[in-house]
Amino acid sequence: MKQDMRKINSATALREAICKLEIEHAEEGRQLKAQFQLVYESVKPINMIKNTFKDAIASPGLKDTILNTSVGLVTGYLSKLLFVNVSHNPLRKILGLALQFGVTKLVAKNPEGVKTAGKALLNRIKSKFAHSANGTHIS
Repeated sequence: MKQDMRKINSATALREAICKLEIEHAEEGRQLKAQFQLVYESVKPINMIKNTFKDAIASPGLKDTILNTSVGLVTGYLSKLLFVNVSHNPLRKILGLALQFGVTKLVAKNPEGVKTAGKALLNRIKSKFAHSANGTHIS
């Protein structure tokens, strides 16, 4: 796209130079339009949202955070159900909500401890079932 710096002495050479410049101009115009289309598509709100979600989903930390929070919420809800049961006592319901909130927060902040405790509990249950299947009894 560099222009020849030699002097043009004839009409034929002038037409050739103009034709060459017109071709270069048309090619640059096509490239500019293609680049504009890419930029235009990337700044559309729906595409920006899609790209943000793709980036968020691709990050491994987000998946772990969602999993840990979900486990915390389920554990908190189950602890509330165990504590409150189907009580109509307002004080017991308030204490159940506080327990649910506390357990949810604890589990969400300490997922590794919960995983370790859960594995230990499952291993203990498995061993009890294995012993009872063999006819032995462990207290």
